Amino acid sequence: MSSTRLSGVGVSSGRATGPVVRVAEALPEPPAGPRPADTTAEAARIRPATEAVAQRLMERAKTVEGDARAVLETTAAMAGDPSLIKSAEKLVADESLPAARAVHQAAQKFIGALQAAGGYMAERARDVQDVRDRVVAELLGLPAPGVPDLASPSVLVARDLAPADTAGLDPAKVLALVTEEGGPTSHTAILARSLGIPAVVACRGILASGLAALDVDGDTGQVRESDGKVRAAGTGKKAEWNGVGALKDGHRVKVLGNVGSPADATAAAAAGAEGVGLFRTEFCFLDAAEEPTVAEQTAAYAAVLAPFAGKPVVVRTLDAGADKPLAFLSPDPEPNPALGVRGLRVAFDRAEVLDRQLEAIAAAAASSGADVSVMAPMVATAAEAAWFVERARAAGIQRAGVMVEVPSAALLAREILQVVDFISIGTNDLAQYVFAADRQLGGVAALNDPWQPALLRLIALVGEAATATGKPVGVCGEAAADPLLACVLIGMGITSLSMNHTALTTVGAKLATTSVDICQLAARGALAAADPASAKLAARAPH
Repeated sequence: MSSTRLSGVGVSSGRATGPVVRVAEALPEPPAGPRPADTTAEAARIRPATEAVAQRLMERAKTVEGDARAVLETTAAMAGDPSLIKSAEKLVADESLPAARAVHQAAQKFIGALQAAGGYMAERARDVQDVRDRVVAELLGLPAPGVPDLASPSVLVARDLAPADTAGLDPAKVLALVTEEGGPTSHTAILARSLGIPAVVACRGILASGLAALDVDGDTGQVRESDGKVRAAGTGKKAEWNGVGALKDGHRVKVLGNVGSPADATAAAAAGAEGVGLFRTEFCFLDAAEEPTVAEQTAAYAAVLAPFAGKPVVVRTLDAGADKPLAFLSPDPEPNPALGVRGLRVAFDRAEVLDRQLEAIAAAAASSGADVSVMAPMVATAAEAAWFVERARAAGIQRAGVMVEVPSAALLAREILQVVDFISIGTNDLAQYVFAADRQLGGVAALNDPWQPALLRLIALVGEAATATGKPVGVCGEAAADPLLACVLIGMGITSLSMNHTALTTVGAKLATTSVDICQLAARGALAAADPASAKLAARAPH
């Protein structure tokens, strides 16, 4: 046996060894012909196909609980999205496309909009691709894509896994997951932790390796050829949480949800979120040729706030710009849009757009009964923070903060905290800017590992500033979704953790087993480490 070794990013703790089962590649793009003889009849095939897919997903949802059920229900709702169905039906009627091709093209429009939005929205494009492939398979009479039935415990290897596939995995049969693509913030990573399955993502070369059996270490990210014998060291257990963010010594840490749509808000509330630490408002603007009116924005925001009446919700103002093009903003071309006019920087030239959004947020807060705060994205200086807070106050919103996503904001945290009510650290973007590594690019996924010591040391600077000024600081990047890293963050002075709803139970349950002094020891060890693997080992030692 050769000694083939590969490495990726370990995203779910544990180690397992066993035979490989490969997940089939996605369906090929359906052809644009032949043209249907009866376009009305062809268009009429689309809705029943989407309903069949949605029903199948809902039936699977009934067989699982917690995070897995929420993901499957959300995917089912996406399959029945009226706008997707109507768009596909229109393509059949107007362009005489076969139903399968029409669904593919209609979905591509949504996928393109999500990818253009960048960040979290771009990561959700994988969800739409999964729904697209399931509906296309239904229309073509082909087996649905996804994980095959496993006859015995196996290591799953895939290019990437859709959330619905990951949510339906049986921890008794799936020893470990290894994907060629994906990253630390993917649904695969979050759900694998929720299910207690060791996982490694962004493992380049795994598909071409042809290895029949693997030894997978979800802590170090190491993947190597094995003898095929089954050995499992994952937990294999689903966590249980009472819905209160508290350590065993009584120290309170709010466990909040990240949301970007009414469906997200419903799922987060159902999963037990104590509120919302990041409400992404981009969904209201993505397909808008013109700026939505204050009334339209108010209605959209109120729908997201409704499940959290009486609870805290932090609304992030529009995070858009040249790398997230919105037609009504008419951005000028930029040679390097990621470093250009984006986030709050857009508002410096178009303050009226921000003012109208703040007006709508204030109105939605009043009608929903949620305890709403606002925060600005892409803030680089204390002067920018003060400018935003002044406009928020003028709109009648009394609690205003900013996101720390660029290194300058972390370094200036004390000065910024003098003019804001709170800070929220967006670890996904902060890592991207610290390491000059695109978070969507698999080739640099290891640099976006939230356990990177350089990133942890910047977070610690912000935590120290918050402790010194007596103001709260949250983490709303998916670093908060890693239970062990959540403990490290608390040890650095973080007062709230906000994450995808699928991670809430796992993180909440982990916090209930630890204490502040243990978290502080874990933080000291991680901060002194030289690399992500050493940081994880050092953090685990006190536990």
